[in-house]
Amino acid sequence: MPRTEFKQLLDAGVHFGHLKRKWNPAMAPYIFMEKNGIHIIDLQKTIVKIDEAAEALKQISRSGRKVLFVATKKQAKSIVAEKVSAVNMPYVAERWPGGMLTNFPTIRKAVKKMSTIDKLIKDSAWDNLSKREKLQITRQRAKLEKVLGSIVDLTRLPAALFIVDVLKEKIAVREAQRLSIPIFAMVDTNSNPEGIDFVIPANDDASQSIDLIISTMCEAIKDGLSDRKVEREKDETADEKPFTLKKTGRKAVVKIIVEDDIDEAEEKEEELSEEKIADLLADEDLLDEDLLDEDLDEDVIDVK
Repeated sequence: MPRTEFKQLLDAGVHFGHLKRKWNPAMAPYIFMEKNGIHIIDLQKTIVKIDEAAEALKQISRSGRKVLFVATKKQAKSIVAEKVSAVNMPYVAERWPGGMLTNFPTIRKAVKKMSTIDKLIKDSAWDNLSKREKLQITRQRAKLEKVLGSIVDLTRLPAALFIVDVLKEKIAVREAQRLSIPIFAMVDTNSNPEGIDFVIPANDDASQSIDLIISTMCEAIKDGLSDRKVEREKDETADEKPFTLKKTGRKAVVKIIVEDDIDEAEEKEEELSEEKIADLLADEDLLDEDLLDEDLDEDVIDVK
């Protein structure tokens, strides 16, 4: 049974594309007709693509992996922040930090810096700092929170990206493609669907259209998380069989990756010291400003 109905998509304005003169010929298979100089998206194909994407996202969330949602356009920010945070998935709604995927260790250092500052504020050493030093550190914390606050729990590269408007988020698309991370995206008639693994032909400018698609994807993720919880409860009640290796030697040393049961390792907390506090005061910008610039060159996002 389809997750969305034709009338729902019609009422939300999902079928409205861009002006004919702005179209991308690669979107021709998803265009139903032209009316008053505007392309109309084929909603029958949209329904099929929504169901395919929702089922894939359900399987990803069921395996315990994370899906990173990217939507920095004004009409999508609040929708993504509200819907995605409800299912405990990371999202980028302010600005895409260049190199976030291809230079992920640097991003993790910035996130770790946030936790260090939080620990410092609760520590007794905080009271010994001057008013100017406190202001300097809190400003750093606010800046990092604005850009990276929604991905604080993302301790490893995401299993997939969901993007609203592939034209606006072209840097995120390029980084995901370089790392072979599956891309789910709402693609309008002015965008290029090539290189997108799960194309959802839809109006990516109307808030109602974005709300409907994001809500459907989040419901699929919620279903996947529920299934995962049920499976884990069953595994806990079942008797565990001991695992032994019959062979010895280098060939017996195997790396077992279980996609259905991924436990994220907690990062070790560093002890606060005078040197650590001095580093916080000296290093105001752990993230280079160039990495936070949306108009990045190819060289900036090269794999480090």
